[in-house]
Amino acid sequence: MFNKREEQEAVAGESRKAESVSSPSRPAPRTGGGTAMIGPSINVDGKLRGDEDLVIEGKVKGTVELKNNSVTIGSQGDVQADIFAHTIYVDGTINGNLVASEQVVIRKSARVSGSIAAPRVSLEDGAHFNGSIDMDAKGDTLNKAFSGQKSAGGSGSKADVPKSESGSGPEAGKSVSH
Repeated sequence: MFNKREEQEAVAGESRKAESVSSPSRPAPRTGGGTAMIGPSINVDGKLRGDEDLVIEGKVKGTVELKNNSVTIGSQGDVQADIFAHTIYVDGTINGNLVASEQVVIRKSARVSGSIAAPRVSLEDGAHFNGSIDMDAKGDTLNKAFSGQKSAGGSGSKADVPKSESGSGPEAGKSVSH
């Protein structure tokens, strides 16, 4: 009986060794559908296109086109670009137009200067916003940007935010919809 136990332990030890040798020491590369990140020390000039979600913590100038994915401008992000995406979240600074087929969320730490076109828009209380908002799901801006793609139906309204009211007042933290 003692010999049988030693034999079983030896077999178990061999199988553990085989598992540790066959398992990779680093994660396998992504095959798509993941999340890419532009770190705080990265500067990008030009046109960004892709098929995965993107988080921007660095500086980007130009155009960002991820029409089937989400783009997040992190708190350290500084973007001077037009962004075309499914969903856009802004925590940092953006100087450019935001065009989303689904939704744009401007969080309280955000500083936005430019036009927003999306069926759904949310501005948190404390966010700085200077520009206009177009929530017409069947409007020219969305149709041109996402031709051939189906966007979520909005309320079909259009709202302009005057310069003097940007980011303040009793309605600043509420979603804009009519």
